[in-house]
Amino acid sequence: MTNAGFRTNPGSRIAVALIAVSVVSAVLTVVAAPTAAGLLAQYQPPVFRPPVDAPVSDPFRMPENPYGTGNRGLEYDTEPGDVVRAAASGVVQFAGAVAGSLYVTIDHGAGLRSSYSHLQRITVRVGARVARGTPVGIASDRLHFGVRLNDDYRDPGSYIGVRRLRIRLVPYETNG
Repeated sequence: MTNAGFRTNPGSRIAVALIAVSVVSAVLTVVAAPTAAGLLAQYQPPVFRPPVDAPVSDPFRMPENPYGTGNRGLEYDTEPGDVVRAAASGVVQFAGAVAGSLYVTIDHGAGLRSSYSHLQRITVRVGARVARGTPVGIASDRLHFGVRLNDDYRDPGSYIGVRRLRIRLVPYETNG
C-alpha cells in the first residue's frame, strides 16, 4: 500500500494509531486535571462570626515591616470568664501555651487559619473538628483574634459577617 507516495505496512499504521491515542489521552488528562488556581477559585472562604460578644478595643493595624509595631489581629475587651467560640468551622491545629499564654489555632482549609490568644483556659484538643460557634476556650481580660492566609496576616474584620444572600424577585403589578 502507498500513502502519498510512501510505502507503509499495516503494523506501522497500528503503531502510529497507538501513538496518536496516547498523545490525545495525555492531552485530555492535562486539560481535565484540576490546577491549584482552579481549586482555589472553587474554594469559598468561610463566613466568620466574632469569637466573643465584646467590643473591639484595638483594631487590625498591619506593621510596616516584620518587626514593626502594629496589631496583627483584633483585640477584644473581654471579661475574665467570657466564652470564646470558633469563628468558623475547621480543625484545631494547635491548643497550648506559648510564652506563658494559652492559644488555640483552627485550620479552616486552603491555608486559612484563625488564632485565639491570651486565653484563661482551653476547652478543645488538637485534631478536634469544631463547628462555627463551638466553645474553644475561656477569655481572660482581653482576647486577641488573628487570621492568617498561609503565613500572611489578614484583617479578621474582612472575614466577619460576610453573608451570601439569595435574592428572590417577585412580580410587581401596578394598577393603571
